Amino acid sequence: MTAPFSFTLLATDGAARRGEITTPHGQVRTPAFMPVGTQATVKAMYPGQVRDLGADVVLGNTYHLMLRPGAERVAALGGLHDFMNWPHTILTDSGGFQVMSLAKLRKLTEDGVTFKSHVDGSEHAMSPERSVEIQGLLGSDIQMQLDECVRLPAERQEIERAMELSLRWAERSRKAFEDHGGPTKGQALFGIVQGGDDHDLRVRSASALAEMPFEGYSVGGLAVGEPQDVMLDMLATTTPVLPADKPRYLMGVGTPDDLVESVAKGIDMFDCVMPTRAGRHGLAYTSRGKVNLRNARHADDPRPLDAESNCPAARDYSRAYLHHLVRTGETLGAMLLTWNNLAYYQDLMAGLRGAIEEGRFADHRETLRQCWVDGDIAAL
Repeated sequence: MTAPFSFTLLATDGAARRGEITTPHGQVRTPAFMPVGTQATVKAMYPGQVRDLGADVVLGNTYHLMLRPGAERVAALGGLHDFMNWPHTILTDSGGFQVMSLAKLRKLTEDGVTFKSHVDGSEHAMSPERSVEIQGLLGSDIQMQLDECVRLPAERQEIERAMELSLRWAERSRKAFEDHGGPTKGQALFGIVQGGDDHDLRVRSASALAEMPFEGYSVGGLAVGEPQDVMLDMLATTTPVLPADKPRYLMGVGTPDDLVESVAKGIDMFDCVMPTRAGRHGLAYTSRGKVNLRNARHADDPRPLDAESNCPAARDYSRAYLHHLVRTGETLGAMLLTWNNLAYYQDLMAGLRGAIEEGRFADHRETLRQCWVDGDIAAL
C-alpha cells in the first residue's frame, strides 16, 4: 500500500497556520500557492522552472482534460504526472465550476450535469461519480468532490438549494472515491464548503462536511463577485468549524493581498490563474505592488523590474526591454512576466511560512501592506 495522505500542523500564529502535506509524490509546504496548469501545463513555463521557483504542487483541470486529450488517454499514457513531466504533487478540481461557466446548453439535475463542450459541441455528462472516476484516471494526488457553485450576489433560496445539493454530491463523491480505491493509493478527496455569503449556510455546510471522512476541506463559492471583506467574513465564519487537523483550501483566490488576509483567517492552500494570466497581458507583481509594463513610463527605463527579487526575469532585464516585448506582442514578454509573477507568489508564500514559524506573522503582514501602499518606484 502507498503511504497515505497526511497533514501535519507544525506551527500557528494567531489563526495563521504553518503545516506540511504528504502525498505519494512528495511534501507540500503550507501555506501553499498552486500554479494553475489548466490543460496539463502552466502557461508560458517549463515544469522545471515552476519547481525551481518553490512550487510543491500544481493544479490540473478536470473539465478541460476530460475534453482534451481525454482522461482515458492520459491514464493509458501513464497518468498526469508522467504526461506533463511533473513528478510532484498534483491537485485536480472537480470540473464543476467550468461546467457551470464554460459549457454550452447545460442541464442540472440531482444526478449531475449534462452539457455540450465549449470546444466542439459534443455532449457529455458529469456526475459526482464520473468526476471522481476522471480524477482517478488522471492519477492526481488531491481530488475534489463535484459541487455546484453559485455566483454572487444570489438569492438565499438559490444559495441554500445549491449548498444542499453539493452536500448530497459530497456523500456520493466520497463513496465513489473509496470504491475506486483512492485511499489505498494514498490519494485524498476534499469536500467543498458552499453557502455563498450567508453565515448560517456556511456553518451548516462546513459542519456537515466535517462529519464526513474527507482528507481535507475546500472553501468554494467565494471570489465569484463579492467584495473582499465579504469573502474574509465568510472565512472567519467557516474555518473555525472545520477540523484543525485537516488542510483548508480556498479555491480560485487570488491577489497577493487576498492570500495574506486569507492565511490570517486560517487557510492553508490557494490556486488562481491571476499571476499567469496577468503575465501574458503585461502586468507584473513585485515587492512594491503591481506594475503595468504597457505604460509608456517604462519605455526608457534601464532599471530592473524588481531589484529585490531573486528571479532572473525581475532582475536581469530592464523595464524598457520588458515594455518593448509587451508592446510588440513578443512571446518572450509573456514568458518573462509569468516567470516573475510566479516567483513573486512563491516568495510571498515562503515569507508567510517563515513568519508563522517565528511568531511574527502580524509584523510581516504589516510590512507587506506598507510596501504595497508605497507603490512602484518613481519614474525616471
